[in-house]
Amino acid sequence: MDNLNYGIIGNCRSAALISYKGSLDWCCLPEFDSTSVFAKLLDENKGGSFEIVPQGDYTIHQEYYKNTAVLVTRFTEGTNIFEFHDFMPRHHKMNGKYKAPPEIIRYVKYISGNPKFAVKYDPRLEYGIGETSHFVKKDFIASLTHEMKYDTLFLYTSFNKNKVLQGEVLTLKEDGYFLICYNEKIFKPTTEKMALELERTRVYWLDWVDKTPTYKKFNEQIIRSAITLKMLTYDKTGAVLAAATTSLPETIGEVRNWDYRFCWIRDASMAIKVVSELGHKNSAKRFLQFIIDLMPDKDEKLQIMYGINKEKTLTEKSLDHLDGYKGSKPVRIGNAAYMQKQNDIYGILMDVIYAQILSFSNDIENIEELWSITKGIVWIVNKHWQEPDKGIWEFRGEDRHFTFSKVLCWVAIDRAIKVARMFGKTHKIEKWVALEQEIKRDIHEKAWNSDVNAFVQSYGSRHLDASVLLMESYGFIHARDPKFVSTVRAVEEGLSNDGLLYRYKNEDDFGLPSSSFTICTFWFINSLFRIGEEEKALAHFERLLSYSNHLGLFSEDIDFKTKRLLGNFPQAYSHLALIECAINFSNKDREDRIMESIS
Repeated sequence: MDNLNYGIIGNCRSAALISYKGSLDWCCLPEFDSTSVFAKLLDENKGGSFEIVPQGDYTIHQEYYKNTAVLVTRFTEGTNIFEFHDFMPRHHKMNGKYKAPPEIIRYVKYISGNPKFAVKYDPRLEYGIGETSHFVKKDFIASLTHEMKYDTLFLYTSFNKNKVLQGEVLTLKEDGYFLICYNEKIFKPTTEKMALELERTRVYWLDWVDKTPTYKKFNEQIIRSAITLKMLTYDKTGAVLAAATTSLPETIGEVRNWDYRFCWIRDASMAIKVVSELGHKNSAKRFLQFIIDLMPDKDEKLQIMYGINKEKTLTEKSLDHLDGYKGSKPVRIGNAAYMQKQNDIYGILMDVIYAQILSFSNDIENIEELWSITKGIVWIVNKHWQEPDKGIWEFRGEDRHFTFSKVLCWVAIDRAIKVARMFGKTHKIEKWVALEQEIKRDIHEKAWNSDVNAFVQSYGSRHLDASVLLMESYGFIHARDPKFVSTVRAVEEGLSNDGLLYRYKNEDDFGLPSSSFTICTFWFINSLFRIGEEEKALAHFERLLSYSNHLGLFSEDIDFKTKRLLGNFPQAYSHLALIECAINFSNKDREDRIMESIS
């Protein structure tokens, strides 16, 4: 089954996807949100790829070099064995910064025998809009296009360049390499230098993982998810991407196809909170600076999302020349959701600010700016919390009073009060407490539906929504509160399909949802765990883990019937929620749970 069987490689500047057969099918250079140079993922014929064609009946096995972002694809035919070690270079420089060039290294490791293979090197620059021409030069193969916009790509290799470009058979007798560069190299690469880049990159990731705590259970899954989240961070600004791709459909053949190569404040804040809880405070500091830089004016309202270089305008358009993943059109670049109003982002952001101050109170920069942002968020929430919005799921129809948005407005004020107390700024607390209590009363009165016996999607609605499960984890309600327990039961009955959850089942702007939103199932598992149904939660969790692809990676959605992965990939949302679930199961011993239940 096609299960998005891709591995991601990256260096916190860009990323690439490589199939389980070793084909490089997606990459944008020089940065995550640049135009693609390989996009077979979105069009089999026009997208472009870099494929490996072994000559013989080879078996193929793929896995990550343990605790790294180096992907190893092993080809075996009897004694004829070779490997491709794929990675994007990332390692420390002498000045304390990182080397992370817009490059992909495909290091070819000779193992034994007399292996033979060909390659299909076929980059299609600028999303394949115009023709890409290839030229063999003395030191490299140059690929260029100038029909829509001038752009170039360079391939350096230890193999015969003409044979590579013509797809002729190559006989492997020793290690070799392919180096794909956005920029022409000043110093000529060699196999030895590429081997050194491989070792340096492996050491970088091994060191990074070494700073992550070890957990009793699911440690391997936590590490793989943490590395994946790290690869979705953009070093230059501190932004965190929702995913590395655009337009992978929520359902095959439908139009729910979006560009996720941007920084959603909600997704990024949740991801950063998890990464910082794993001990990686530098990522948290860079993200907080990203936010500070976006809010130069004290009364400036946050957008729900930005470009990774802090762009505020993310105009959406379709690439009509591309067929889309499995024929799912349109292929979109840009995202019109940036214009939406979503009141929940202030609570999400305030929660991560509070968490960082709590964790790193003696080692946090820009403390005055964070206090100014805190006061600004309270001012904005006070002014706008009673207004309807588009909600967490970005409905493109009319605004509503979404329960999740209201709860997160409460979170914003709750965390602001906590921050004020930590800073000794008590003169504002009385007014803020009154506002907090007003919002809480409003939610209990208007979001609770006694007929459904649950908190519902929006005020006056009967529709269930998985996002209300987060009320407990944000501290709005206790896990053992009868209202929350009955909400979990109602969500299970109304939204669960063979253990996988719908976000909601009511019709939206594009019809009825037909796939499971992966993070919602993780939320549900966490909720079961918190209300005391731990064995049931664990069974659901282990079953959900079995739906990952061959490398333990998750996309945004899962098909209810086939259990295939759908949606953009890999998805930060899914992996941050996986980590939260896994840590719950790993860390909580019996005494902890008993104390929690009586607190």
